[in-house]
Amino acid sequence: MSPTTTLFSKAQEAATHLQSSLDPSLQKPKVAIICGSGLGTLADAVDEQLPKAAVEYSSIPYFPLPTVQGHAGKLVFGFLGNQTPVVLMVGRIHYYEGHSMEDVTFPVRVLKLLGVETIILTNAAGGLNPEYAVGDITLLNDHIFPAGFAGAHPLRGPNPDEFGVRFQPLSDAYDLTLRRRVHAAWQKIEKTNNRRLHEGVYAFVSGPSYETRAECRMLRQFGADVVGMSTVPEIIVARHSGMRVLAFSLVTNNAVLTPVPRGDDHLLQSSSTSDLDAILEEGKANHEEVLEAGRLAAKDMQRLVVQVIVDASEKKEGIPQ
Repeated sequence: MSPTTTLFSKAQEAATHLQSSLDPSLQKPKVAIICGSGLGTLADAVDEQLPKAAVEYSSIPYFPLPTVQGHAGKLVFGFLGNQTPVVLMVGRIHYYEGHSMEDVTFPVRVLKLLGVETIILTNAAGGLNPEYAVGDITLLNDHIFPAGFAGAHPLRGPNPDEFGVRFQPLSDAYDLTLRRRVHAAWQKIEKTNNRRLHEGVYAFVSGPSYETRAECRMLRQFGADVVGMSTVPEIIVARHSGMRVLAFSLVTNNAVLTPVPRGDDHLLQSSSTSDLDAILEEGKANHEEVLEAGRLAAKDMQRLVVQVIVDASEKKEGIPQ
């Protein structure tokens, strides 16, 4: 990046490029939705009877590209609910792919300059709370960001004053009015598989390895209900840019909180190799299973997000008509 090319100018160039390629009715979306692993079908909810467009990330200046299975890499513009103009990110970028925090959150900056006022983030996450089951949805109300403690923070470096203040408060990061609307919307939608809605705390880990049992116990003791490898950097930048935030985790696997068996446990001395392997395989996370759980729950997540947008639009609670 040359001395005259700032974060703001890069985002502005990307936003201008996008708007120049879109129908005028799609140029200023009010709501953005970031689709997590296996949840790309949320884009299917966009109204097919109204203008709609898809733009590949590769055609947008400075836009980073995802490399992970389950993340397509395109922006879908259209309308949801009561004709609310939206843009969906079908495929997100992760820190563990080797991108910088600035690159991971760059799309959020661009969304802000397009006119987005409310951002809805979804992700696939491991369940730390033993009361959560695979397939449940967790509405996030707070987060734990150990990477930020260590300096891997999206606001580190020169502050882009055009977007927000140097020291961004996050005690109100997760919009309470919209969270109330989610609980009301959950009562209205048709649900499958006895899926439940919880409200809880998300812990960000950088990945790409899944957490050890000891790490899961630590995060649980810290107060985390779910754990994943995304979302928090984008939320921090969204709040820095003045957007309202709503975030959901789909529980795609249950973390194992019991300690690893000790090698000197006398109860295991007579166990066969296959028995020992079965003990160690308990609760082992698998990316294909994560994607499958996402696909199965996508319809319920889709119904919930659309209902929230419809209700909030009608009540004029931060999502304009």
